[in-house]
Amino acid sequence: MIALIYISIVIATVVAMEFVAWFAHKYLMHGILWSWHEDHHKPHYDKEGFWEKNDLFFLVFAIPSATCYIVGLNSPYVFLLFVGIGISIYGLIYFLIHDVYIHRRFKWFRQLDNKYSRAILRAHGTHHAVTTKDDCESFGLLAVDAKYYLSRKEMKAGEQDTSK
Repeated sequence: MIALIYISIVIATVVAMEFVAWFAHKYLMHGILWSWHEDHHKPHYDKEGFWEKNDLFFLVFAIPSATCYIVGLNSPYVFLLFVGIGISIYGLIYFLIHDVYIHRRFKWFRQLDNKYSRAILRAHGTHHAVTTKDDCESFGLLAVDAKYYLSRKEMKAGEQDTSK
């Protein structure tokens, strides 16, 4: 029974992290921390070197995870260990989807071809179509708006219908 509780904490934390990441992306990265995130919105050919200032956010999210591991292992609050594990799992998912799959910073696997992966690519592409701090949309990673499941042709047709 206790193992089921800990597994539930890990799963709930992974799910919650999508919303934490969405909030941080919309209000911090495109807000007061834009100076760290701005280089991520520059075209690939415009960048110098492999690293971006945006990569500092890895540390921002690693600190609460590491803190949860330390406190959970060294106090009566063992559940925090499983919160830390959930944050780490989300971080791994984020890295694999965002840096490896979407931005191809590491060429570890080929493009996936299913409705969900195409929706993620469309949503993220729409986000990166804007290179400034303001007027972006689609701040999440795993949870994407239903409109991104449509083909580009269907999306354009829908945009034309709503402008009448």
